[in-house]
Amino acid sequence: MAEGGDAATVAHEAGNAVQETPKAEPEKAAAPAEPAPPAEPAEPTVRTIVLTGHGGYDKLSVQQKPQPKAGKGEVLVRVKAAGLNFSELMVRQGLHDRMTKPPVVLGMEAAGVIEELGEDVSGLEVGQNVICLAQTGMWREIVAVPATNVFIMPEEMSYEEGAAIPLSYLTAYFMLFDFGNLRPGKSLLVHIAAGGVGWAATQLAKTVDNVTIFGTASASKHDAIKENGVDHPIDYRTRDYAEEIKNISPKGVDVVLDPLGGADTSKGLQLLRPMGKIVTYGSANMVKGENRNLMKMAKTLWQSTSVSPVSLVKTNKAIAGFQLAHLTGEIELVRSAFQDILNMYKDGKIKPRIDSVWAFEQVAEAMQQMNERRNIGKVILSPEKEPTKPAEGDAAPTSPLKKKKPSLFRRLSKRASRSKDEGEKKDEVKNAKKESPIKQEEQEKADDNKATNGHVQQTPEDEKIEDEAAEKLRARLSGGDPNIEDTDKEEKKDEAPAEEPEKIEVAVENPAETDDAKAAAADVVPDDKPVENEEKADGDASQEAN
Repeated sequence: MAEGGDAATVAHEAGNAVQETPKAEPEKAAAPAEPAPPAEPAEPTVRTIVLTGHGGYDKLSVQQKPQPKAGKGEVLVRVKAAGLNFSELMVRQGLHDRMTKPPVVLGMEAAGVIEELGEDVSGLEVGQNVICLAQTGMWREIVAVPATNVFIMPEEMSYEEGAAIPLSYLTAYFMLFDFGNLRPGKSLLVHIAAGGVGWAATQLAKTVDNVTIFGTASASKHDAIKENGVDHPIDYRTRDYAEEIKNISPKGVDVVLDPLGGADTSKGLQLLRPMGKIVTYGSANMVKGENRNLMKMAKTLWQSTSVSPVSLVKTNKAIAGFQLAHLTGEIELVRSAFQDILNMYKDGKIKPRIDSVWAFEQVAEAMQQMNERRNIGKVILSPEKEPTKPAEGDAAPTSPLKKKKPSLFRRLSKRASRSKDEGEKKDEVKNAKKESPIKQEEQEKADDNKATNGHVQQTPEDEKIEDEAAEKLRARLSGGDPNIEDTDKEEKKDEAPAEEPEKIEVAVENPAETDDAKAAAADVVPDDKPVENEEKADGDASQEAN
């Protein structure tokens, strides 16, 4: 019975367990996945020319940057053409007095179409062709510009002309009519007459009756500048322009526009007639080659004239300085002058000359065109132009095959190293001579043959001077002095050997200099070639800036 009872109990509990087992609920359908939030639209970008550092052409690159937005009182303009000026070459080399620390977007003038008006902008409309001025930042596809710096283009004006006019013609306008007070019957010297400012100054001066214009340019550009209005073109490469002017006009000229600096400023001051005026607006003589050259800068500063007010009183002459970038707070003055310029364009009295138009990607080639003084008129950049392949035979601006003349200190470094090797060799020869006089004679003959086979011979005096300089340099090198560097290299430009001015090769042309200055200028280190050739090359490069 017990066993049967237990079995019954187990069966009963099992039945209850079966009854208590919950029925499986039907599976619920999977909830639909929540839709992903829409991706935020990418911020629009524009192609932009960026200066990444101070140095050569390789410091410029085209990058994608966020598109500017029109703020209060601003206008958004799609750029069709932008101007290139000599000041941008100086900024790239780290020479401009209004330098901005890289990376920075250059460009001070452009022409294009209004795409958007910011708040509180009146008198302008979307779709209008306009000319823009700014302190910097114009080398973009789209720019935001204060409405006060925007001018409506004449209908007959091209975008390239619109980008070529602002800086060149405003600079020439203020120098001639405000500082120069140019009037009928006066005479004028225009340096770099084939450049942007020189071209503009010639045309503006010709709006005044009976003005005689002297213009400097290389001989190949004389026909062009004569057609533009220069009465007496002078080839500065083969002639002394001061003597040429005195031969034609013994009393000199009434106004000199000086973008060169250095010794040319002194010559310009001497060329002035009584009541004459010289207006300086640049230091093109400092720019030599692709990179900043500290020796060239030092030489230009050394040759710069220093004039006291008393001397100006005694000679009845005036000196003025001008730079458009420093008129930032005088917008009404600038607008009034620019409106006069636009009216002259409409009347057919002025017309800018476009030298060449380059794609943004070829900004290095455009700068090279100006840096090597090949342009006649204005060099323009265009964001819409397709890059073109360089013509056969043209060297790229950054070509590693392009040879440069070593700097003075690099030449002295090599000389010092060579002198050390020669000293060690002499010791070896002296020891060998004791052992074998015949062998020594053969060695000396071989050395003599080598010295006369393709090597420049120097006089004993030259050898002595250079040996002394090399010895000083070698002593400094052995002490690990970091100041002896190649100034032709941009990355070493800040390590100038300013403490050795006696090694600077200087040809002071200021007749008012003291005897002590002449004596200091005479203490030079001879180069591998005659000094006259190098001086001529320096003069050639300095005269044809923008």
